[in-house]
Amino acid sequence: MLNQTQVWIRAARLRTLPLSVSGIIVGNALCLSDLNFSWILFVLLLLTAISFQIISNLANDYGDGVKGTDNEQRVGPERVFQAGLLSRRALKKGIVVSATVALVLALGAIFYAFGTTSWIYVLIFLGLSVLSVWAAITYTVGEGAYGYRGWGDFFVLLFFGGLSVMGSYFVQLKTINTMSFLLALVIGLLSVGVLNLNNMRDQINDAAVGKRTLAVLLGDKAKAYHLFLIGGALAVLFGVFFYTQFRFYWLPLLVAFPLMIHLRVVLKNKISTDLDPELKKLAGTTFLLSLLIFITLCLG
Repeated sequence: MLNQTQVWIRAARLRTLPLSVSGIIVGNALCLSDLNFSWILFVLLLLTAISFQIISNLANDYGDGVKGTDNEQRVGPERVFQAGLLSRRALKKGIVVSATVALVLALGAIFYAFGTTSWIYVLIFLGLSVLSVWAAITYTVGEGAYGYRGWGDFFVLLFFGGLSVMGSYFVQLKTINTMSFLLALVIGLLSVGVLNLNNMRDQINDAAVGKRTLAVLLGDKAKAYHLFLIGGALAVLFGVFFYTQFRFYWLPLLVAFPLMIHLRVVLKNKISTDLDPELKKLAGTTFLLSLLIFITLCLG
């Protein structure tokens, strides 16, 4: 029997956290050589990203549970609401508390980065923080949940790629460059790939309960879409590092091997339940890529 602490840890889904910080790691890696780089700000951004992911996990548990999407036909780990370990009221409180913590951390990072002299940046990033909380909750919660209308992929690309990489780069250096945009695209596409795998795994059950994810809308073409996501990420990654002056430019390119094996498995897949291990592998590979990019840029 799980105690309450263990139940909340299970609800937070710690296994999803490495993917949530991958973009933050990459965005900050690009700033390492700059004299203005702040390790304190780096840590604050990591904690903020983790807190946003926890909100999303709790809200996802609540939203899918209330809507009946998490049922006995669902593939994947059993959720806490589905298992009766937390009530609707408890999950709501958890979402409110985690959202409060996330906003406090975001405020800390924003004011540490911009102080009180750049109010325009403070207001912009405060707005982005509120938008992040909204996106984390409304993915599955509410009548207009965008995850049920095929918009999940777009928002993952926007937040896990664009805001995570380019946002953290801008917070550190107060500017944007081409490399931050390209690497945001790489991390964003791989993160969307993780979501697409999740949705391909749950395709049959999601279609039955009316959850119209992009995988449900695409049907059999979801595999071709997955090939586009992973292939596109690899193409941009090679374009960024193969022609750079970094001594260890080849380190990030090593992820091509596990990603190609992953693609082969997914494209040949016949049983949706077999995609669950691939979901974890892709998330882990994306996190590994962020670490390899960080090491490469650290070494110069």
